[in-house]
Amino acid sequence: MSRIVVCDDDKEIVDAITIYLEQEGYEVIAAYNGKEAVDIVKNQDVDLLIIDVMMPELGGIEATFQIREVSNIPIIILSAKSEDQDKIFGLKVGADDYVTKPFNPMELVARVQSQLRRSRMQSIPDAKSTAGQSAKSVYRTGGLVIDDEKKVITVDGEKIRFTPIEYNILLLFARNMGRTFSSEEIYERIWDEPAYGEENVVAVHIRHIREKIEINPKQPKYLLVEWGIGYRLEKID
Repeated sequence: MSRIVVCDDDKEIVDAITIYLEQEGYEVIAAYNGKEAVDIVKNQDVDLLIIDVMMPELGGIEATFQIREVSNIPIIILSAKSEDQDKIFGLKVGADDYVTKPFNPMELVARVQSQLRRSRMQSIPDAKSTAGQSAKSVYRTGGLVIDDEKKVITVDGEKIRFTPIEYNILLLFARNMGRTFSSEEIYERIWDEPAYGEENVVAVHIRHIREKIEINPKQPKYLLVEWGIGYRLEKID
């Protein structure tokens, strides 16, 4: 059973989300400010966090930033703000998804299921590989290595921490080395839903990946852009 932390200073919202998640078989831990959420994630076995932006003591953005220092669990941010800039800022500090209030509870449940599915796919070895079959599971370009059997990414031998979304984006590129993907195609493949003006969301995650794998993110050698077309992972011998 997956354990989900729901954090909002509005108890009615926490209670409502809890009802829907428990109906789907999830265990829910309630928190009412960012500090509580951070403490829970640091001290308990948690699979996903849903957190509001505006809260007393410690807001959702600050809490997400602190959690990302110790955990890669999927994080979904809730906010009454719908502007793209707020969404991008949440993603910039490490959130995986963003839901605007008021929201459809079933849509939130669907996003939770999607994030947990991606997280499990990142942590479970590929069945074909474990069965000894010939499926490729290690991808290399220069000093960048994506080991999809162990779910580990290294750069020049150093293990790099990735969120599930970042991992899946980089794995998409690795499996299609040299192929250019548009932002819309990346979004639809990774989020498994139509892309309606979500180019900025993809751009934020691409920037995060570059900051982790490139020596100079402003002059990347691995993850390159084809202006007006999209992004690709360069093959380096």
